[in-house]
Amino acid sequence: MGLRYLSGVVSLSIEQDKCRGCGRCTEVCPHGVFAMKGDKVSIIDRDACMECGACAKNCPFAAISVNPGVGCAYKVIMSALFGEKRSCGCS
Repeated sequence: MGLRYLSGVVSLSIEQDKCRGCGRCTEVCPHGVFAMKGDKVSIIDRDACMECGACAKNCPFAAISVNPGVGCAYKVIMSALFGEKRSCGCS
């Protein structure tokens, strides 16, 4: 099993009426959270989302929303970028 976030707490959502099926989110998501289902994208593994914000920033139709840089996801990203231990405040 790969990196997992806390179950059931991810802020990720899709407004299906705005999605045009470009698939950009499937390309930029580092954890395979999205998949194409017909002509729209679907969230297939919500708890794999680490709230990095890549999907929302790259969606040309503003169909995806997520609160990036919060909680443990921020800690994981900053630790990887700067090679140091950072506290997410949950310990």
